Amino acid sequence: MRERWQAVGVLAAALFVVNVVARLVIKFGFPDDDTAASRVSLAMFLAIGLILAVLAFHWGSDRPLSRLAGDLAAAVGVALALTVFVGPLLVGENPFGGGAGLFFAQIWLYLAATGAGVLVGYLTLTALGRDHRSQQLKRFAEQKAAKPRKVVRR
Repeated sequence: MRERWQAVGVLAAALFVVNVVARLVIKFGFPDDDTAASRVSLAMFLAIGLILAVLAFHWGSDRPLSRLAGDLAAAVGVALALTVFVGPLLVGENPFGGGAGLFFAQIWLYLAATGAGVLVGYLTLTALGRDHRSQQLKRFAEQKAAKPRKVVRR
């Protein structure tokens, strides 16, 4: 159980670190360039989506969907809270400084990027037939085929 939550914590920390790095690049590399800041933000969302796609693909092969969804949702929830509330403070900004529109836009964009990443990873895994459920069904079919057929006598 400890290993499970440790992996979730490491994932949440990694997602948060990606956000902090993007914020620092924007602050020190492009302080007054909105176009560059938008591109760095887009790269951050793509990196977060890619991380989650790879992990959904990897974790989905040996975990049932309910456990996979719970683990990823917990990690994304913690990372989102840190990103929205702590991330701006690390670069000297107010989390609510841009107004309610920007605050909620961050949340929706983050959820869209993470959802798309998880969806791409898990759907790819499922399409290849390597997800946990497909593996269970494959083992069941092999086990049933390996049993000799019962002869019915009259």
